[in-house]
Amino acid sequence: MCPPPTAVIFDLDGTLVQTREASWQVFEPIGRRHGLGIDTPEAFYELFAGNFFASLRDACPPHLVAIVVSEFMDALTDHYSPVMVPGLIDVVKAMVPHSRLAVLSSNTTPVVRRVLRNNNLEYCFSHVFGGDVEPDKTVGIARFLADAASGSGRLCRAYYDEPPVSSSNDERPEADPREVVLVTDTVGDVEAAVTAGIRAVGVAWGMHTEEQLLAAGAEFVAIWPQELLAHLYGRAEHDCECATSCAVPAADTTNTPTAKRQGEAAARRNERRRTSAERLRMAVHATMTGTAATPTTVHKLHRESRTTTGFAPTTLRNSTDPALTAAITRTMR
Repeated sequence: MCPPPTAVIFDLDGTLVQTREASWQVFEPIGRRHGLGIDTPEAFYELFAGNFFASLRDACPPHLVAIVVSEFMDALTDHYSPVMVPGLIDVVKAMVPHSRLAVLSSNTTPVVRRVLRNNNLEYCFSHVFGGDVEPDKTVGIARFLADAASGSGRLCRAYYDEPPVSSSNDERPEADPREVVLVTDTVGDVEAAVTAGIRAVGVAWGMHTEEQLLAAGAEFVAIWPQELLAHLYGRAEHDCECATSCAVPAADTTNTPTAKRQGEAAARRNERRRTSAERLRMAVHATMTGTAATPTTVHKLHRESRTTTGFAPTTLRNSTDPALTAAITRTMR
């Protein structure tokens, strides 16, 4: 079963903010000045297929690597100011009471600060790992999991949650990788999450397609921001064995052909999503109307749930608090 996450790590560019045009405008004069041959937006976007800065270094002649990276980082800090993806401000605030939130980005910490502050979200995130602090996202995830204070979050206020005075570091539970989710728009980030042993959820509005993200190992790809709430908190998928097994490794480690294995995994995910979405719609309808399902429906759902998952069906009213239910309900109208 995939439990609701206790921590959600967001990528910034292409996930929280719309990045394509804004980042290209920053990079274009730098690439032209140094003759890097990255002359079109499409060629620039290809750098995001893996770790962006690793791809940028590979695209530069050795004697220009340090200069180009330094100029680009400075330009991002001074001029990069992308807009938030519509709907995500509401989604982030709906997550805050239920999960610790973090940002893990290849961008600079000043840029992350500016974006979050411009949208009044700076105190909703308890941890920020910029590319100037930790350029390797796999290492950044490991640092988050190993941080003795990773269990401390924020409720969109300046101060952090404080553990009881009697608690010691030895008594605080370590972050459970099964309950940590990375939300991202790129294949490289999904692979970093799989490598680090945490869950990965993709978004379809960024750099890579739904099919690419699923093939890389994402357990789900949201088409709309509000779908993140429905997937992560609406109802647990009782047939999903989480941690690394909840994602499909990018590398083929069996004798089954990669394409066939990825296709079968995607089909299973699609079926789980279809079933969960139908149950979620019924639960939301019951929540909004205050009506109970018919005995026939209850019996049918109970039998199917016992047969396929071993758990009796529950409603949103029982599995979430009113604020989160309201946020999910707005998505289904």
